[in-house]
Amino acid sequence: MGKRDRLPDDEIAGFIAAHPGWVRAGERIERSYSFPDYGTCVGFVMRVALLAERRDHHPDIALSWGKVRVVWSTHDAGGLTALDLELAGLTDRLNAG
Repeated sequence: MGKRDRLPDDEIAGFIAAHPGWVRAGERIERSYSFPDYGTCVGFVMRVALLAERRDHHPDIALSWGKVRVVWSTHDAGGLTALDLELAGLTDRLNAG
């Protein structure tokens, strides 16, 4: 199975169980991150954007004061793929520093 092939539900459930904060919302996974101020939010969004650009796979991102919501899904596959889960994990690492 390739990184852009749709994953079975049990693999997605395993990822969610092992990665606190991520939730499944239909055919996507999402997580909200909290920050002390707007500038820190923007910096995090930029790091996620650079990661996404390097991988040619782009999340939906919602930015507000003190909060960023990141949503991963592969539209071409009609759901979640290994690449989405990989990038979600890397998004957590960006948040951790």
